[in-house]
Amino acid sequence: MTEPLILHILLDFGLAFVVGFCWGILFGSPKSVLWVAGLLGALGHSLRFVMLQADLGLISATMISSITIGLIGIYCAQKVHHPPVVFTMPAFITMIPGLYAYRTMLGCIKLTDPTILQRNPGIIGEIGYNLMLTMSLLFTLAIGISIAALLFRSKSVREINFGKKPKKEGK
Repeated sequence: MTEPLILHILLDFGLAFVVGFCWGILFGSPKSVLWVAGLLGALGHSLRFVMLQADLGLISATMISSITIGLIGIYCAQKVHHPPVVFTMPAFITMIPGLYAYRTMLGCIKLTDPTILQRNPGIIGEIGYNLMLTMSLLFTLAIGISIAALLFRSKSVREINFGKKPKKEGK
């Protein structure tokens, strides 16, 4: 890796940490787990950034990152004794496709003026592309949230055993 790429990754990590931490505050997450929300947000966003640099594709990178956040969130929930949703939701916010949603809405607003449509007939294609990308990214985030919950749905986070030996009964 080149030095500027490492600096970009660290910058992405730091900014995503701040976003995850601050969304944790807005969601009313307990103060003791705000750092977990920040770290998960930073980890997920940085992982996605690295995969985008490797030309993996935005949707694939978002899918892998969201699944990673969901699974690590289950592990962290057991360690910090809080439900995973209090820090995974703020972490997922870092990957919300706000730019593409904004472009979609801006394009729809432009459609209200018929002269813009006559001057730029390709605007409908741009709106469709941005809308589909936004929906796809939101869908991958939903999958990432759901996979961890579905894998461990029969157990509470407290009952999940990550490689620990089960306690023997009767002693």
